[in-house]
Amino acid sequence: MTDRRIAHVVIIGGGTAGWMTAAAAGRFLDDGQRRITLVESDAIGTVGVGEATIPSILSFNRLLGIDEAEFLRETKGSFKLGIEFAGWHRPDSGYFHPFGSYGRDIEGVNFHQLWLKLRGEAGIGPIADYSPSTVAARATAFGPPSGDPRSPLSGMAYAYHIDATLYAAFLRRRAEADGVARVEGRIVSVERADNGHVAAVVLDDGRRVEGELFIDCSGFRSLLLGDAMGVGFEDWSHWLPCDRAIAVPTERTEPVLPYTRATAHQAGWQWRIPLQHRTGNGVVYCSRFLDDDAAERLLLSRLDSAPTAAPRRLSFTAGQRHRMWEGNVVAIGLSGGFLEPLESTSIHLIQQGISKLFALFPDRDFSTVERDEYNRQMADNYRSIRDFIILHYHATARDDSPFWDHVRTMDVPDSLTRKLDLFRHKGRVFRYEDELFAMPSWVAVLLGQGVDPVGHDPVADALDEERLAGALRQMRSATAAAVAGLPSHGAVLARLG
Repeated sequence: MTDRRIAHVVIIGGGTAGWMTAAAAGRFLDDGQRRITLVESDAIGTVGVGEATIPSILSFNRLLGIDEAEFLRETKGSFKLGIEFAGWHRPDSGYFHPFGSYGRDIEGVNFHQLWLKLRGEAGIGPIADYSPSTVAARATAFGPPSGDPRSPLSGMAYAYHIDATLYAAFLRRRAEADGVARVEGRIVSVERADNGHVAAVVLDDGRRVEGELFIDCSGFRSLLLGDAMGVGFEDWSHWLPCDRAIAVPTERTEPVLPYTRATAHQAGWQWRIPLQHRTGNGVVYCSRFLDDDAAERLLLSRLDSAPTAAPRRLSFTAGQRHRMWEGNVVAIGLSGGFLEPLESTSIHLIQQGISKLFALFPDRDFSTVERDEYNRQMADNYRSIRDFIILHYHATARDDSPFWDHVRTMDVPDSLTRKLDLFRHKGRVFRYEDELFAMPSWVAVLLGQGVDPVGHDPVADALDEERLAGALRQMRSATAAAVAGLPSHGAVLARLG
């Protein structure tokens, strides 16, 4: 039989997406015969804004054999227990979206249903008191999740705040050590074969880089998938109207908080991401309701330490390409789609693109079955995250500006409407296929945004109410006691060097 294996994989673009792909490919695709090449130009900058992650990055780093302490030193990273949302339901409101779980299910009944049933009883308290990640974040404490399922700390989960530029450089060193070849140069043209596939890219000095599978990590430019292959873009700005961002780093402040902060403003929101050496800040806004200069003034007026560089402006459109795999080109990262960084999902979507490509890795025949399944799964991933982000804007009581009036009253996707209706009725949440955000995340944001169920699941009524209330009070006190024994976040970072 003729060997149909792909012998040369070419990655277009560096940055976080390119070097995550290269590091994974160097570890898992390089069989001694297959070549892996990354083409990038030092003259072309990367976006490099997203510095907050979600817990799935732990799995990616483990697969690459990355030591956590080394990773945090190399990326100037800190730990992240969740996101604090300020001013999203009302200007003076706040809530925390934690990683991990709330409390413990009892006799198969979801914990939040038990809490909904008993929330008016003495000693039950807010649902946040049952989240070890939330309680630890309030105390600026950190500890790894417990392996003992009886411990409240078994419900903790965490991610990282990282310097994305340093992360890409760290992965580049690992990828090159695993045999990935880097080619420096700016691409000026793309050559197509008779079957429409990309045959080679041509650099500004005339060199040609041929390949059989091309992975487009060229960012918003979408050099191969969008420009060369002509795959169109599905615009979601009617649901996610924010289309601008301004980023600025500031001096480190103490203590280094183990969570991201997202503060709503008159036409969008502001992020705060604490690293070891600095704090990342920025505003995301809708240019229809706030001009660029006003947005920059707003950002600079709300910083809590001195800037260390000039503000950097970015433009974007929320949405995704109609297909992320076309012919022999697969887009990973911004070249395939963009969702604003409200829930820190950019790096996760890169991971998903990589893992699904490896699971459906083609040969030179490029089966439509593999391509179609990849496109279906990636589209589902983007749309489920899209709905979760829309929820933050749409489920609000804010009516203090034209922007909030618009997002509060706009039509939303039917898929989100179903989730809202189910939760408003009896607090029910369902997770579909490999949807990213699990039940605790939906519960945190729905309740935090003021979506208050009128009832609870009737199965909770089958449990003895007095014993149930006692169990919840014990969970609440046990969570507080367990977190009280954790070291400070700063002490953990110091111990890791």
